[in-house]
Amino acid sequence: MELQKMNGHSKDEGFDGLDVMAEHEEFLPNKTGAKKEMHFTDFEGKTSFGMSVFNLSNSIMGSGILGLAFAMSNTGIILFLILLMSIAILSAYSIHLLLKCAGVVGIRAYEQLGNRAFGSVGKIVAGCIITIHNIGAMSSYLFIVKSELPLVIQAFLGTNVNTGEWFMNGNYLIIIVSISIILPLALMKQLGYLGYTSGLSLTCMVFFLISVIYKKFNIDCPLEEEDHPNMTVFSDDHAAMNETGDFCEAKMFTVNSQTAYTIPILAFAFVCHPEVLPIYTELRDATKKRMQGVANISILAMFVMYLMTALFGYLTFYGAVESELLHTYSRLGFKDVLILCVRLAVLVAVTLTVPVVLFPIRRALLQILFPDKPFHWARHIAIAFCLIFLVNLLVIFVPSIRDIFGIIGATSAPTLIFILPGIFYVRIIPEDQEPLLSRPKIQAACFAALGFVFMIMSLSFIITDWVTGESRSGGGH
Repeated sequence: MELQKMNGHSKDEGFDGLDVMAEHEEFLPNKTGAKKEMHFTDFEGKTSFGMSVFNLSNSIMGSGILGLAFAMSNTGIILFLILLMSIAILSAYSIHLLLKCAGVVGIRAYEQLGNRAFGSVGKIVAGCIITIHNIGAMSSYLFIVKSELPLVIQAFLGTNVNTGEWFMNGNYLIIIVSISIILPLALMKQLGYLGYTSGLSLTCMVFFLISVIYKKFNIDCPLEEEDHPNMTVFSDDHAAMNETGDFCEAKMFTVNSQTAYTIPILAFAFVCHPEVLPIYTELRDATKKRMQGVANISILAMFVMYLMTALFGYLTFYGAVESELLHTYSRLGFKDVLILCVRLAVLVAVTLTVPVVLFPIRRALLQILFPDKPFHWARHIAIAFCLIFLVNLLVIFVPSIRDIFGIIGATSAPTLIFILPGIFYVRIIPEDQEPLLSRPKIQAACFAALGFVFMIMSLSFIITDWVTGESRSGGGH
């Protein structure tokens, strides 16, 4: 059957075939008692434009913000600005491709777009990539808990020395946090129940940004470290650099062995694509243009927030900034009340974000392993428990948060932002609407190819850095 050309409005979007109707049934956010089967496009969203911007911004915002100052220290301000702007624009274009595909076939789930483009193999690949990426995101959040929570406990106990008790061991603490806070929230049946915790999480990150800006004007360079017998976060090279006169000068443009991590970190920080289509589904008066507006405003807001955090974080510590910015403030000692409050805010933010990130993984796994099964509490609980257990193992044994940002950002992030939206567009948009050699499809194909180039280059640089064992001072904890 000829697919109906879409103008974007949820009432007008349509798709044909009983097989497609059955394919989407399990993704329906709501089902009434009516006998008529509902399509995704029949679902009438109730979320306002402003709240949709808030939700998408919150899905973009993540632990990646803590790695941006480190990225700027290894690129310089100008190169970082160019790269950040490029990734933001490309991310917005990627969302445009996803929305166009969703409008044509009436599907608003990433895995099912893969199914429409390449059959069951496409669905499995998309589901696996979403799973890998979100597991990496969950790991990065818990890594922050592992590194920062012991410092908070030390501050409350009035000591600057980790005495080795179990309640100061980061590995034990992430297990306790996972069991007592994350697992109960992850067991909720619907993601919508976590709306309030998501709002609190985003508010905490805004407080973090304000504090970073404030501290820039209250910390002198070179920084005079307090007597801190437990501090081992900076290398001897950094100490030597701190004695030179040019150490506290901002670099506009620079390239070094750590620059390879910049693009993965930036790509990691802008991934929100698995959440775009569900938010589109719940948007009130949903049209493609309206949802693109939600995406553009959200990306612009995060661009400004990311740039401000990176700039002021870098101009505070310059070349001594670490891969996790918050941990760099440990050099101030443990009596700084503002930094203690910031640590608590970030800990709350990342802890409450983990259950939100877990939901798309569980949905993807259910689509791959149990595509035709109705909801069952045993599966719901078992998948959540296994995922949290796996992430805890990763966080306990992975030495640096930079490794998580680097590897995940270099593989799954380019795939979700560049490769899959591009090839989905080429495969899904009917040729009677846009021929294979039309300008939009050529652009989409080039967009996907760009993702492959980013992935290969980033992985090559990172692996070379590991093999040669060059300076890794940016990532030590």
